[in-house]
Amino acid sequence: MISTKGRYAIRILLDLAQHHTGDYLPMKDVARRQGISLKYVERILPVLKENGLIDTQHGKGGGYRLTREPGDYTLWEILQLTEGDMAPVACLKRGMTPCERAPECRTLPVWEGYYRLTADYFSGMTLADLLPAQSESDEK
Repeated sequence: MISTKGRYAIRILLDLAQHHTGDYLPMKDVARRQGISLKYVERILPVLKENGLIDTQHGKGGGYRLTREPGDYTLWEILQLTEGDMAPVACLKRGMTPCERAPECRTLPVWEGYYRLTADYFSGMTLADLLPAQSESDEK
C-alpha cells in the first residue's frame, strides 16, 4: 500500500512540474492548490531536497523548484524515496539475508513477479506523463 506521503510527494512534484518556469514557487501556494496542509508538506520536502529532486531558495522570491525536467522524474524514484523499499514481502527487501526456505519456496516467484511488475509500471511513468496535454493555442 502506498501511503499519503508517497502520493502527496507525487502531487507536490507534479504541481511544481505543472508550473515549471525555472522560478522558485512558494510551497504555501503548492499546498493550497493541492489541498494538503503546509505542515504535512514540510515533512515531505526534506527527503526530496536531500535526494536532489528539488532546489530551494530562501528570502524574497524564494521557494521551491524542480532540479530536472519533468520527464526525468520517474514515479518509481519518487515512491522509493518517500515509501522506502517497496518489496511486497520481507524476503525481497534490499539488504535482507536470503530466507532459508527460498530454494524450495513455491510462492517466491509470485512475489518476485509482482515486485517486478510494480517496479516496471512506476519506472515507466514520469511526471511529464501526468501533465495535462498542451493544446496548440497553449504552445503559441
